[in-house]
Amino acid sequence: MKRFLKIILPALILLQTAVARADEGMWIPLLLQSLNEKEMQQMGMRISADDIYSINNSSLKDAILLFGGGCTAEIISDQGLILTNHHCGYGQIQHHSSIEHDYLTNGFWAMNREEELPNPGLTVTRLVRMEDVTQQMLNDLPADLTEKQRATEIAKRAKEITDQAQKDTYYKAAVEPFYYGNEYYLLVYEIFKDVRLVGAPPSNIGKFGGDTDNWMWPRHTGDFSLFRIYTNQNNEPAEYAKTNVPYQPLYSIPISVKGYKEDDFTFIFGFPGTTQEYLPSDAIETLTQVENPARISLRRQKLDIYEAFMVQDPAIRIQYSLKHARLSNGWKKWIGESRGIQKLDGIEQKQNFEEGFTQWVNGSPALSQKYGGLLPAFDAAYAELDDARKQMIYLIEAGLGIEIVRAARMANELVQVSTKKETSDSTLHKALTRLQENGTAFYSDFYQPIDRRAFVSLLQSYREEFPANQLPPVFATIRDKYAGSIQKFADAVFDKSMFASEESFDNFFDNYKQKRYRKIESDPAYQMATGLMDYYRTNILPVVNRQEIAVDSMMRIYMQAQREYQPDKRFYPDANSTLRVAYGKVKPYYPRDGVFYEYQTTLEGIMEKEDPAIYDYVVEDKLKRLYHDKDYGRYGMEEEMPVCFIATNHTTGGNSGSGALNADGQMIGLNFDRCWEGTMSDLMYDPDQCRNIMLDMRYFLFIVDKFAGATHLVDEMEIIE
Repeated sequence: MKRFLKIILPALILLQTAVARADEGMWIPLLLQSLNEKEMQQMGMRISADDIYSINNSSLKDAILLFGGGCTAEIISDQGLILTNHHCGYGQIQHHSSIEHDYLTNGFWAMNREEELPNPGLTVTRLVRMEDVTQQMLNDLPADLTEKQRATEIAKRAKEITDQAQKDTYYKAAVEPFYYGNEYYLLVYEIFKDVRLVGAPPSNIGKFGGDTDNWMWPRHTGDFSLFRIYTNQNNEPAEYAKTNVPYQPLYSIPISVKGYKEDDFTFIFGFPGTTQEYLPSDAIETLTQVENPARISLRRQKLDIYEAFMVQDPAIRIQYSLKHARLSNGWKKWIGESRGIQKLDGIEQKQNFEEGFTQWVNGSPALSQKYGGLLPAFDAAYAELDDARKQMIYLIEAGLGIEIVRAARMANELVQVSTKKETSDSTLHKALTRLQENGTAFYSDFYQPIDRRAFVSLLQSYREEFPANQLPPVFATIRDKYAGSIQKFADAVFDKSMFASEESFDNFFDNYKQKRYRKIESDPAYQMATGLMDYYRTNILPVVNRQEIAVDSMMRIYMQAQREYQPDKRFYPDANSTLRVAYGKVKPYYPRDGVFYEYQTTLEGIMEKEDPAIYDYVVEDKLKRLYHDKDYGRYGMEEEMPVCFIATNHTTGGNSGSGALNADGQMIGLNFDRCWEGTMSDLMYDPDQCRNIMLDMRYFLFIVDKFAGATHLVDEMEIIE
């Protein structure tokens, strides 16, 4: 890939990029006192870094939880009540929903503890402590190790540290790399396993605007759900049991109804997932010009098919609502990300930085020897990665992403144990039980006509995108056995496969014997799944792995080099699903020429958007009555009901459900999204365009109290008037 460089004075580039933007960054809470406290207080914060993260005392961090595997939640009462987003709790709400009890449509409110619903498999995780273990991880690490040898030694040291941290406790520990492995931190966690659903608004509130408004501002979504942690009698994590009791937390966050105004200080405390702020220009080019367009196209095809069926049948809408939301979320985010990078001239900005970096490197023989080959090596690696990554995306999205193929892959473990003569009855039974449990979950949300249509559409797109020598063998089968007709091939798969329906799945596996594994191996869907996986492992994965390992090792060196090049810049580590603090101010913005967005929305905007003909914009009758009567209780402001607001806090996926806190450490909002114009913030942050979107806590309380009548839940909370 050719790098086009502008000639800019290195000193000017260094000056521009070394200035720390107050709004940018996802900071390690352990280091706030040394790196951020002064700036945060200058911006308006009235508490200390120790109030946020304390080594010796309870603090805000004890109320911040990793919810499931990819969201954040907060403890908001001394009885273990926790708050997260509606879309984070969506899977649990959907699981408990049926045509008779449609909690997605109608909402759910437990009016006493006995009505709170258990959620097997759901966990929430509290960070007990974190510790810098860089010295233990990197001291005396031989410089001549290969990358494989280095990784082995790093893993060995990490295990020694985590084993020691976990010894004689029920805690779980992990050692995580920061700054691409230039620093390491030990994180010790407490994991709660009995988490019960307490409350959720109707989707017409919790998901108001639906996928149409997703990633957009202005927003009017009551995106919240309530759960409760239960423990054993000793206040320790325990599996679900009727005898468990509500958790007594070390800290619960007070909720403020005092509101906010423009330029007020706010901070976000949560578990952001992944960012890549320090990549070279080649990587940004690959992401935005190769990977994103492929993903966007394939996701749009699936979404069109889902939507065509979902509008026709409420049962299908319930079945596919979570799948649709997950597909749509990525689809729309990638569109915004690519557009944001283009608007910023992001690739050119990176190239300009690299020009200054190159001149700095060439200014010293020592630096030239140490870092001189980095950028050309990135060029070569990404040139090979481009095609391999595109092939991988198509195989995963348009091949393995077909639902019947996913169903067939579930049988892999059973086939593997069945082929071994020495397999015990117990081992076989366990593998069969796991498969049947997975099958029950899979088929509860499976509608064959949708998958038939997607099967044909996706494989046609796959075939059109690549020459024959870059296609998996299944396409040769279609050519030779089905005269090139993907439709005929699809009909054969769905008509003959045991994975095509729950009935055929159950009929086969309810009477399964070990010797019958050959029937699975001859199943057309299973053969397709194994053929795709074999091709992936043989033809695509080796190329991707080889180049990504090379890129990862170069990024460790490049990260070190950037910090040397800009010694006065405060570098924050990329997000890696560990606890972070981001801070900024409540601010409006101009998304494009001639358009201005205020920083707050109100209930009036919901009424303006109402459209009974569009599911995403249906307004609940009771909400309309409360609006017309201006019956807002203590939560309204001057006869208006605030709903959402925005600020300049730097957030990403995983920050969903993160608490938005004011200058006094009181909760004023619940983070749930970013503005579309700023979704490129995972790669590059722009203070003029990047805004995080938050639910106003006054609207949350209003819905719980005035709309749902669940005043007993509000009574648990500490409300700051």
